[in-house]
Amino acid sequence: MADNLSDTLKKLKITAVDRTEDSLEGCLDCLLQALAQNNMETSEKIQGSGILQLFASLLIPQSSCTAKVANIIAEVAKNEFMRIPCVDAGLISPLVQLLNSKDQEVLLQTGRALGNICYDSHSLQAQLINMGVIPTLVKLLGIHCQNAALTEMCLVAFGNLAELESSKEQFASTNIAEELVKLFRKQIEHDKREMIFEVLAPLAENDAIKLQLVEAGLVECLLEIVQQKVDSDKEDDIAELKTASDLMVLLLLGDESMQKLFEGGKGNVFQRVLSWIPSNNHQLQLAGALAIANFARNDGNCIHMVDNGIVEKLMDLLDRHVEDGNVTVQHAALSALRNLAIPVVNKAKMLSAGVTEAVLKFLKSEMPPVQFKLLGTLRMLIDAQAEAAEQLGKNVKLVERLVEWCEAKDHAGVMGESNRLLSALIRHSKSKDVIKTIVQSGGIKHLVTMATSEHVIMQNEALVALALIAALELGTAEKDLESTKLVQILHKLLADERSAPEIKYNSMVLICALMGSESLHKEVQDLAFLDVVSKLRSHENKSVAQQACLTEQRLTVES
Repeated sequence: MADNLSDTLKKLKITAVDRTEDSLEGCLDCLLQALAQNNMETSEKIQGSGILQLFASLLIPQSSCTAKVANIIAEVAKNEFMRIPCVDAGLISPLVQLLNSKDQEVLLQTGRALGNICYDSHSLQAQLINMGVIPTLVKLLGIHCQNAALTEMCLVAFGNLAELESSKEQFASTNIAEELVKLFRKQIEHDKREMIFEVLAPLAENDAIKLQLVEAGLVECLLEIVQQKVDSDKEDDIAELKTASDLMVLLLLGDESMQKLFEGGKGNVFQRVLSWIPSNNHQLQLAGALAIANFARNDGNCIHMVDNGIVEKLMDLLDRHVEDGNVTVQHAALSALRNLAIPVVNKAKMLSAGVTEAVLKFLKSEMPPVQFKLLGTLRMLIDAQAEAAEQLGKNVKLVERLVEWCEAKDHAGVMGESNRLLSALIRHSKSKDVIKTIVQSGGIKHLVTMATSEHVIMQNEALVALALIAALELGTAEKDLESTKLVQILHKLLADERSAPEIKYNSMVLICALMGSESLHKEVQDLAFLDVVSKLRSHENKSVAQQACLTEQRLTVES
């Protein structure tokens, strides 16, 4: 066999130059046979013989041997060590040219060869994209959709190329969405549909393609799958239901595609998704709640949904998941409620529907994603709602849990949201009872720490809450404010040139409020505040300059 192979390679070198097709074909058949028997060893011999360089000249559209040459390249490129030699032999460019062939066998082998050479190499795949293979392959899929092997080759190629960000724009400028949906509608077999799903998922991350897929009718196909598979307990069907409903949610992440499917809340798709929420299937409950959270990305949609009873549906869903519930469903339903609570007109409606009570049932959750959404929902609900803020702020269980979560160092999101909710309870209620509850639960130190946050918005929220504490309940909070070294922190914030104008302004308001306490007043006197404040009288921000004048007067009078 080995001698035979060496002879074949020698002969091939001569015939490749002469182009005598009959003897050339015989040599190529021998090579394919040898590769079928021992691919690795034969590939090594081919590499050693220098024959690869000759293959580039054999890859010509009009030759009857072209498909076989491409097949040999596809076979040798199954070996990782052969891929770079194939590139160095200049095979990529002639192979790409062959994608314009009319011959289906040539197309199939060429696609295999390119796929194997570029397998797992982002840089080679990017090179193919730059050479324009995407529009060519999309066109091939449209022309040869009856050829199962070619269709599969195109799908595998799309799956690999779609992983690259640079491919998305090129895909968006073709009619890939239309072709894939057309193909999808024809598939009955699970495996074939799965292959198409694997291409759709990465493509659907692009907003332009999301819209194209929606316009091509993908959503109707997905809804049909859900309907067919919802009651099945077969593993394949469960997997397909999950894939279809996940993809549906992904399509709703694009603003235009989401709005198109919402259709003013009258759309068939929106109505179908609503029916998923009360279903007994966890996957559908999850997808339904996530879809509502995605629809709830603008005020108009949120107002419409709240007026049409979505809140009750979501609260019923949460109720079914309180005890040992499904964490992902809890998280999704809370996300939807949080988004729905953003428009001002929805807050009072949601409060009177009992959303706070429904959400507070999850206060005992030990799952950070659920804690995070719970906090966000409550913070949205009490925004400018004094009565609700007071009611929650006097809830000792809630405040104690917030103080505990303010120390969740492993979960920055939960920690940040807990701090922000503590501050919001004070800022929106302006209630002495709320302040007392927070002081007694040990919340002051967290608000003081929050005043040193790297996020200006959080710093500011903390300073405003602390100023309200100092104005309304200074006696109750005095000890805590001393032990947290608040006065030193304020001095630092005022002296730091990088502090934002609103931080400087609110720090001075707070200093003035702290002067009502003897011990804190003494701290203010001991730290030369006058020097720092008088420099701010000429600050470019008018409000800061005015507050500096007022603060200076106060410091001078009381010194």
